[in-house]
Amino acid sequence: MLACAMRLTLEPLFPLALARAQLALDPLDLALLMQAVLELRGEATGNPEEGCAWTGDLNGVWQVHRLPAFAAITREVEQRAWAYLQQLGFDPGSVALHIQRAWPVVSEPGQVVGRHHHPNAHLSAIGYLNGDGSGRSGCLRLFPHRQVNELVQGLAVGHGGPIDTASESAQLWNAPWRDVAPQAGLLLLFPAGTDHAVTANEDPDDVRLSLAFDLALTAPLAGDQQAPAEYLAPHPGQWTSLQAP
Repeated sequence: MLACAMRLTLEPLFPLALARAQLALDPLDLALLMQAVLELRGEATGNPEEGCAWTGDLNGVWQVHRLPAFAAITREVEQRAWAYLQQLGFDPGSVALHIQRAWPVVSEPGQVVGRHHHPNAHLSAIGYLNGDGSGRSGCLRLFPHRQVNELVQGLAVGHGGPIDTASESAQLWNAPWRDVAPQAGLLLLFPAGTDHAVTANEDPDDVRLSLAFDLALTAPLAGDQQAPAEYLAPHPGQWTSLQAP
């Protein structure tokens, strides 16, 4: 009876959907995109906070998806975003998908991006313009919404706790985060409410370049006698702006 009781199968329930796509971008096109990003950054070296990478959304560069130089990679994001929604079970005819904003990120050696999420959006996308897959230039770090398998809150990250964080089991069921190394042409998509950060660029000879996209879901434009689905915002074209007092 004891031997039978020891046979346990753990099932991974409610997984976070991280999409990866390796875009077949021409090396010349990548070089032109990198040049365009560096030109947009200009003479800046980082965000105002010490040690933080330069992010276009905080520096007035937040609509690169509307610039001709970024049209091709924006189309790639659009196609992969629709595929992502379909694989999650969405009916593409029942939702509208919008790019709210898109911006470049430039990380010099030693720079990071702190932990955050994007409450204004529903879907996040990141496209890497360079990187060799080693992670030396800094990784995207994804955090779980809640560590339900640690059983006692804080054990997965607390000092001196009973969970062997180096074990295969702990990495599978109680990892405090997951790191994804940048690689030229790699596109990632994940829910925008997921906390994420970027680790330090530890390559003294490399500047990491990427593009970030905020996407939002709404109902499609509603016709006469139609109404959007419950909990799904109506299409922005059917909103009414109110003047500030």
